[in-house]
Amino acid sequence: MNFYKAVIRRILYKYDPEQVHEFVCHSLIRFGRIPFALSILQFFYEVKDPRLERNLFGLRFKNPVGLAAGFDKNAELIDEMDALGFGFVEIGTVTPKSQPGNEQPRLFRLEADDALVNRMGFNNKGLEAAIMRLKKRKSNIIVGGNIGKNKITSNEDATYDYMDAFNALYDYVDYFVVNVSSPNTPGLRSLQEKEPLTFLLQDLQKQNKRKPKLKPILLKIAPDLEDSQLDDIIEIVQKTKIAGVVATNTTISRANLKTDSANITAIGNGGLSGQPLKQRATEVIRYLHQKSKGSFPIIGVGGIATAEDAIEKIKAGASLVQVYTGFIYEGPAITKKICKGILRDKILFEK
Repeated sequence: MNFYKAVIRRILYKYDPEQVHEFVCHSLIRFGRIPFALSILQFFYEVKDPRLERNLFGLRFKNPVGLAAGFDKNAELIDEMDALGFGFVEIGTVTPKSQPGNEQPRLFRLEADDALVNRMGFNNKGLEAAIMRLKKRKSNIIVGGNIGKNKITSNEDATYDYMDAFNALYDYVDYFVVNVSSPNTPGLRSLQEKEPLTFLLQDLQKQNKRKPKLKPILLKIAPDLEDSQLDDIIEIVQKTKIAGVVATNTTISRANLKTDSANITAIGNGGLSGQPLKQRATEVIRYLHQKSKGSFPIIGVGGIATAEDAIEKIKAGASLVQVYTGFIYEGPAITKKICKGILRDKILFEK
């Protein structure tokens, strides 16, 4: 019996999703302060095997399963996620200045679909708070910094926000992800258009080259892009020589959901994540990998809840995978289950 699904999840799901998230995060932080508590978590949840290791971007990942951006917006849970067996953690999205995000309620469960809808709006405590937390981390787990622009910043000035975030976080994260694909910040997705995106990434790369060493910069894209737009993404990645792509963010589509349409309408706008996104995310990964002839690494995210889901992404062309909604629905053992499943499938990441 899955105790998390049978008991804990049923209790948690009686309450507001965002309140539950805050409760779980604060509980993990408090638990982690108990002597040897994180070591106990590590004993139960971490899978150690050299076959799971992946060398990518000049970094060594202990396993290919990461925590996607959005769960730990303010870099508060890095050591705790390391203890739960994750191979890497992506913090953020972090914006230069703190901002409250959109009005509540802004996070909704679609239990019939094992999905979430969120319109959080980059709520976070800003760069200074994230850096303060990053300085206090004890584990050596790989950390990515997912960066975005503040809501009040115009698209014309967006480069300044991304540059400020890049410069501030440079000494504290191992890689960067440029987020221009969230559907919850007005106008943000227009930055995915070919010309502004090329200029943004070129400017970041120029700044990157001024640093003591290059930090990997990746681009997070939406699942709603058409093939011609994905062709543009491939061209942009190759032109700007960024390190790779994170595919994909949440979707604005509401197709083929089991949840009652009246409930969907009542929820309103927001990005959909979880199982309904699985097929489209895999399609995007496969398209990028095949059309680019594997010329850049892809981190696969979207609808991963089981080892089979993760393996599907890897076989489509992903070098690493990330979970978020699956973590919420499956519980703290998700990374362990995925890693064991990968080992059974004998996928050794020899790409």
